[in-house]
This record gives sequence, structure tokens and C-alpha cells, in this order.
Amino acid sequence: MATTKWSLDPMHSEVQFKVKHLMITTVTGYFQTFNVEVETENDDFSTASQLVFTADVNSISTNNEQRDTHLKSADFFDTDTHGEIRFVGNRYEQTGGDSAKLHGDLTIKGTTKPVTVDVEFGGIVVDPYGQTKAGFTITGKISRKEFGLTWNAVTEAGSVVVSDDIRLNAEIQLVKQA
Repeated sequence: MATTKWSLDPMHSEVQFKVKHLMITTVTGYFQTFNVEVETENDDFSTASQLVFTADVNSISTNNEQRDTHLKSADFFDTDTHGEIRFVGNRYEQTGGDSAKLHGDLTIKGTTKPVTVDVEFGGIVVDPYGQTKAGFTITGKISRKEFGLTWNAVTEAGSVVVSDDIRLNAEIQLVKQA
């Protein structure tokens, strides 16, 4: 079996997160700078021997500069010390059809925990430029407090400002390397 390397197509990929604010609305944020590198046997992603995702926390955007600055501070990500989020996949488990579970270790703010995300495999196609591409939709949920992101405040009525659960959504397109 031949080892196949896949790299991120950043023009056709996005990574976002969603968090409840005041427990009544959802705020969406994005990482504008991130990378994914994968090694498989041929084109079979269930054989992935290396899968590494990284995100530059300084590239965070919630469409609000004041909130983004707060997220980069020691109250949350502490980008002066912990500027990168890292996920290292260690098992791609087919669950039926194009669905899978991706198991791995997620590191945020110096804390590493096992995480499992849901993966929908979109398929492999050759684009008009002759590049072989693979597409994935990834969803999951983590507890921010488990990764040391514990800042919160309480409203006059007793509601929390930021929920513990963070929903993760990513659209990832990979390019097969020659």
C-alpha cells in the first residue's frame, strides 16, 4: 500500500464554533488560520496513520473586536502563552455509509483531553484543474471548562453569560499531494 499525503485546501474550508450567550442566543466564531495534514494508505481515510489539525488562536473572529480581544486574553485562551489549538487524530471509525467517528487528543490552553467528533465523508473528486480533493463535514461538542476556559459572569437574574458547551463545526476540503 502506498502512503498518500493530503493537505488543506484553505479556500474551500472553514472552522467555526458556537456558544450560547446569556443562554438565549448563540454566538458564532471562526478560526481564520488553521491547517490539516493527513496521511492515508491510498485514498482510504479509515487507514489514516497521521491526522493533525492546528488552529492559530490569534486568528479567532466573532465579528466583534472587543470580544475577540477578550477571548485572546488570559480569561480565555491566553494567546501569549497558548497560541495554538491542536487536535491529533488516532482512530477513524466507520459507523455506516459515509459516517464516521474521529477519535483523538485535543489540546487547548495547555490541557489535552480525548475527544470524539462526528465525520460525514463527502467523497473524493477530481477538480477542473486535475487536483484530487476529499471533503468532510465535522461536528462535535466539547466542554470549555475541561480545557481551562473557565471565565464566566452571572447576570442580575442569575443566568450565566457563556455556556460551558461549545459546538464545533468544520467544512474541510483536502488536496491529494503528488
